Amino acid sequence: MNIRTQVIHGGHQVDPRTGAVNMPIYQTTTFKQTELGGGAKWEYTRSENPTRASLEELIASLEHGTAGFAFSSGMSAIHAVMSTLSAGDHILLADDVYGGTFRLVNSILACLGITYNQVDMADLSAVTSALKPNTKMIFLETPTNPLLKLADIQDLSLIAHKHQATLAVDNTFATPYNQVPLDLGADFVIHSGTKYIGGHSDVLSGFVVTNNDRHSAEIKHLQMPIGATLGASDSYLVLRSLKTFALRMRAHNDNAQALFNWLQTQPQVAKIYYPGDASSAQYAIAQKQMQGGFGGMISVELQAGLDVKKFVEILKIFTLAESLGGVESLVEVPAVMTHASIPADIRHEHGITDELIRISVGIEDSQDLIADFQQGLAQL
Repeated sequence: MNIRTQVIHGGHQVDPRTGAVNMPIYQTTTFKQTELGGGAKWEYTRSENPTRASLEELIASLEHGTAGFAFSSGMSAIHAVMSTLSAGDHILLADDVYGGTFRLVNSILACLGITYNQVDMADLSAVTSALKPNTKMIFLETPTNPLLKLADIQDLSLIAHKHQATLAVDNTFATPYNQVPLDLGADFVIHSGTKYIGGHSDVLSGFVVTNNDRHSAEIKHLQMPIGATLGASDSYLVLRSLKTFALRMRAHNDNAQALFNWLQTQPQVAKIYYPGDASSAQYAIAQKQMQGGFGGMISVELQAGLDVKKFVEILKIFTLAESLGGVESLVEVPAVMTHASIPADIRHEHGITDELIRISVGIEDSQDLIADFQQGLAQL
């Protein structure tokens, strides 16, 4: 079934009691039991809720998985996946990973006896060399945040599995519209549903999808005691948002491509990071695994001496704000916003300069977006 049809009809979205075409919001914490110890499916909303279950089924189908799990944020989803590790385990982490993920690994997991190293996931020989006897997980984003570096999921899955490790892929930037990591050998797929899945900057959510019974049981076991499950109202908001997901992603893809094409002609722009750059060495990977499109994210560096602060503050349509993936276009400076929790020396080592601007291209008219950048650059 095409994803455009899946997002409309996937999951149990018809109310079994009334026939309502939309899944109701089961705004309840507990459910009546018909008999003592009867093992009813619905007992307590933290463990199961019909609205959330419908969303979880839909997310699993979009990612070609057998089980999906909805969490209260992307970070709680990442935390759940990393909680499958034990003290003494080692995790191999992408070198320009999201600041929140870095903080979780560096500050929280380290205290629990889980060690890590960072490596350029595009360099397969470096990945192989960085493996340790106790490496139990390879965790990556592709495209990465914020440099939009790509990693070959299929090749990395072979490396991970040969080492008896799992491969976890944060698919937030690509989304299942463009890329399906489980089909390429990943064990876990993770989303910050706050971004493109929700798509309207109005609900926090996170997701884990797997197609392995053991991994599914692990996440299910963790979901309830961690307690960071997605509430019924938020689950409904995401279900509603997903109905337009395919339409939105096509617009994000098209607008980002149009803005990238224009940026290439601007002398004030020194560097552009974009998965769909045909002149890039990583373009072959993009063509191989991003079959739906190249996503709505671009990062740029302006020419030396140009005022980055002034530029991001004088844009009129692009809003200066953290987050991404909403219908509205946003810009941010990772060094002082999303990646500020990463020490400056580590940021610079991994190419995240103080001048880097991350762009989340929305679904407005592409010519209006280009005109906004044009007027901003003209004032520098």
